[in-house]
Amino acid sequence: MTDPAPGTGPRRTPIGDAERDRHIAALREHYAGGRLSLEELRRRAEKVLGAEYLDEAAAVLDDLPGVLPAVAPAPGAVADGSRAGWYSRRGHAQVSKPAAGWVPTAERFRDPSTGVVMRVWVDPADESRHYVPDA
Repeated sequence: MTDPAPGTGPRRTPIGDAERDRHIAALREHYAGGRLSLEELRRRAEKVLGAEYLDEAAAVLDDLPGVLPAVAPAPGAVADGSRAGWYSRRGHAQVSKPAAGWVPTAERFRDPSTGVVMRVWVDPADESRHYVPDA
């Protein structure tokens, strides 16, 4: 698909690094949640990394449940421990420290917006996942 001739249709939005990072993070979420195989994660990530336009990147997530935050996080933002943090959605939240009872996982990743290494903790009560800076 190419940009339409001027005045003949809607313009496509070029994809930027922040949007690319958000889409890759969403794919990682699906892989971590068991909805994608490693091979499928890699195949879809290649499409996101090669996309010129936002709609091309978004298409790799069309058949998966939504996991992208509605608003991109502010650089360095960390929630206060509540589910109202910038990354709060569907039982996932970035917090500054784990709550009592949460279980650490072996999963770690580098937050693309801050560069901080995060560890995934799971609350066994509701199986929600939480992202905590790794010490």
